[in-house]
Amino acid sequence: MTADLFETVGDAPPTRETIAEGAVLLRGFAWPFEAELISALRAIVKQAPFRHLITPGGHRMSVAMTNSGSLGWVSDPSGYRYDPIDPDSGNPWPPLPDVLCKLAASAAEQGGFNGFAPEACLINRYVPGAKLSLHQDKDELDYAAPIVSVSLGLPAIFLFGGLKRSDTPRRYRLEHGDVAVWGGPSRLFYHGIAPLADGEHGVLGRQRINLTFRKVR
Repeated sequence: MTADLFETVGDAPPTRETIAEGAVLLRGFAWPFEAELISALRAIVKQAPFRHLITPGGHRMSVAMTNSGSLGWVSDPSGYRYDPIDPDSGNPWPPLPDVLCKLAASAAEQGGFNGFAPEACLINRYVPGAKLSLHQDKDELDYAAPIVSVSLGLPAIFLFGGLKRSDTPRRYRLEHGDVAVWGGPSRLFYHGIAPLADGEHGVLGRQRINLTFRKVR
């Protein structure tokens, strides 16, 4: 990540867009947090670098990822799970910085979920062509808490479906600074990211960074 990862995007106030019961898009919500986010993310990635996980089926994920928090999401041939230890280093995952907790809690509150205290932040890095297939976030024990997802860098097409994999997903363009929050009736909706289109973002270059906050237990 470069020193100019973030810059002021604009002064327009965030807007709130309801996409399903319990699910909202908060356009530009992360902008006020940019200055602190860059410092926090650089420190996290230095301690726990991005890596490409292997699915239980033996496939290498196109999205590179790392984690921050008391628990991190990992995948290997034995399955998907949360673990307090980074398997690459043997050390605990970097703790969640205050700015990330504040951003996640504030976004969750705007989505109608008060008191959100994430235990894990999954940090995904997409390059052109990378994608995330439709899936449910169901490795957590606490479905009462929402999912908070922050988009940075290149725009992406967010696919948001329903409770069945066969439900046709709606498509939403996510820009730098947008935050998606979903919980309640939408908590287990299938979702994903379409293959990332090539481009050059003025701040992040040819990549997209996504922060996904979750309460696990």
